[in-house]
Amino acid sequence: MNYKGNHWSARKVDHIYIVSLDNRSNIAEALTDFIQNQNIQAGEVTGIGAVSEATLRFFNPATKKYVDKTFKEQMEVTNISGNISEIEGKPTLHLHITLGREDYTALAGHLLEAEIQGAAEFIIYPLDTRVVKIKNEEIGINLYDFEK
Repeated sequence: MNYKGNHWSARKVDHIYIVSLDNRSNIAEALTDFIQNQNIQAGEVTGIGAVSEATLRFFNPATKKYVDKTFKEQMEVTNISGNISEIEGKPTLHLHITLGREDYTALAGHLLEAEIQGAAEFIIYPLDTRVVKIKNEEIGINLYDFEK
């Protein structure tokens, strides 16, 4: 079965989705629209593609603060991996990305947002469960809470 949404198209095969995002769309926004549209509350995400801009986030455990940095250049997405869980009642993506630069060096980190320039292709593996993350104040990040 085929589906179409806001900046994405998809095909469902058994219980797995093959997802393509539109050129010049934002990866995090388009995938969030997809998981909300398909009511996916838990799962795994993998993907590849190319972007012209990406904002990565790094968590500093000493300060419990995030540091964001934007890179504006054409880069290959050699890997996006992550998960889908529920935070504050909403399905939420947690994505990490590895980006290949023109000089064959790599950037990596938590993906905040990225603009596609070329293609973005994903496989999404929904899980038939609900997984909730709650902020752990001691550590400063959201962690799974299997009691919820």
